[in-house]
Amino acid sequence: MHTSQRNTEIVSQEQVMEGGEGWQRVAFEEIAERLADPEFPCVFSRNAFRKQLLRFVFVADGGSEGIRVLAAALTEYVEQARAWDGRLDTAYPLVAMFSPDAVSADSVAGHHAFGWHVLQELHRVDPAPWPAEVASSPDSATWSMCFAGMPLFCNMSNPAHKIRRSRNLGSHFALVINPRERFDVFAGDTPSGRRVRSNIRSRIHRYDGIPHSPQLGSYGVGALEWLQYGLTEENTERTDSCPFEPRDAFAPRTSSEDIQETQETQRTR
Repeated sequence: MHTSQRNTEIVSQEQVMEGGEGWQRVAFEEIAERLADPEFPCVFSRNAFRKQLLRFVFVADGGSEGIRVLAAALTEYVEQARAWDGRLDTAYPLVAMFSPDAVSADSVAGHHAFGWHVLQELHRVDPAPWPAEVASSPDSATWSMCFAGMPLFCNMSNPAHKIRRSRNLGSHFALVINPRERFDVFAGDTPSGRRVRSNIRSRIHRYDGIPHSPQLGSYGVGALEWLQYGLTEENTERTDSCPFEPRDAFAPRTSSEDIQETQETQRTR
């Protein structure tokens, strides 16, 4: 990717359209094909694509370098998101696209395992404390992934989805990341939010050919967030456990040298 921006890992939709090359170009064209489809269920994603609001980070490596790149981009994204003015037309998502070399999975479960590994590693290198108002255990209805102090919703999309096509954005694994707040504003547990969710779920039924996943729900009112990050193909009861571990469940989180190095890297990029 050739870009005029410096000291950033985030690339705008316009920049990808103008200068995307190699696997990054392929990944963009595949996601563009889906979001240009008027039948694609997520009206928010379609609106962001139509108005060129998408932001991208391209992750070429599935190891520590890839986590460093993604953490730097997510730090910048959160900083920008704190100044959000509350309008839909400024609510751009961050799409983290992973190269074919970064992911070796060939099943939905395998891609989900990779996605949770990425989120766990982001949590490990995050220098910010976990927000006091967000539960630290994924088994709580008030848990969500947090980074740099901001609650987030992370949608895992992957090419192994054949039935649940709404979670397949092409041949690359993708994390579509939005601040939790924006879902609460536009699709929260309010009359208007419930209408929005009902519309999207009807669209999912038509697009996927099966009803929406029974794990989909409203934040904080019984539905577990982690189940909604990565959906299974069929609408069956989930008995698996979330692989994400809160920071206090493992030690050491990371060495002080690692934290300092991460912070210095982010300041100098």
